[in-house]
Amino acid sequence: MKKSFRAIAGLMVVFFLAGSTPLRADDPATLDARIQTARLVLGEIMVSPDQSIPEELLAKCKAIAIYPSVLKGAFIFGARWGKGVVLTKGADGKWGPVAFSTIGGINWGLQIGGQANDVILVVMNDRGLNALLSSRSTLGADASAAAGPVGRYSQAATDLTLQAGILSYSRSRGLFAGIALDGAILTQDNNSNTAYYGKSLTSQDVLTGGAVKIKESSQGLVNSLNDFSSRWTEKVTKQA
Repeated sequence: MKKSFRAIAGLMVVFFLAGSTPLRADDPATLDARIQTARLVLGEIMVSPDQSIPEELLAKCKAIAIYPSVLKGAFIFGARWGKGVVLTKGADGKWGPVAFSTIGGINWGLQIGGQANDVILVVMNDRGLNALLSSRSTLGADASAAAGPVGRYSQAATDLTLQAGILSYSRSRGLFAGIALDGAILTQDNNSNTAYYGKSLTSQDVLTGGAVKIKESSQGLVNSLNDFSSRWTEKVTKQA
């Protein structure tokens, strides 16, 4: 019990320090590894027809954020903390360069335990995109967030596509499902953006400013997203 409390207390300290001080940049090799892990997480989730993000949503969304191995723990109160990557889609429907981001959050209630989850956020509208591009935003306050539907071939609900700013998903112990993440705080890791691209950059510069091109180490993730996003469009075209 005391060990659990110390572990959660330590996680809370990490979260508060990260929220109140500038994020230290990871080294380029660590950032490359994070991108590759994000690609693996996305690929593993999308191979399951009944437990995947609907291809329609990937075709219609404006951005995606992938946070591999988000640490989550609880002892009366709970906290989560993780680092991930963010990509946006251009007017031509193609995915662009990678930026870096963190996710954190606190919740209260009777709970105990700890685990690591993969978290994916699918951004569906301009308000959700603006929240994602801001230096710090809170899901549910700066952008509406809802648990996303699963199933590659399921019909994505129109209200989710048009009204929910961000659809959220989580994978734990092999189970992938939509999850409510209201209160989760997203912070752009501009120091890691600078370390990765070799010049001072914000996430907005990377994602919408056209300041950089896709690097070789992130091309695999970009290719995977382009593939998954194009499948729905190709299917609709064939049916027309």
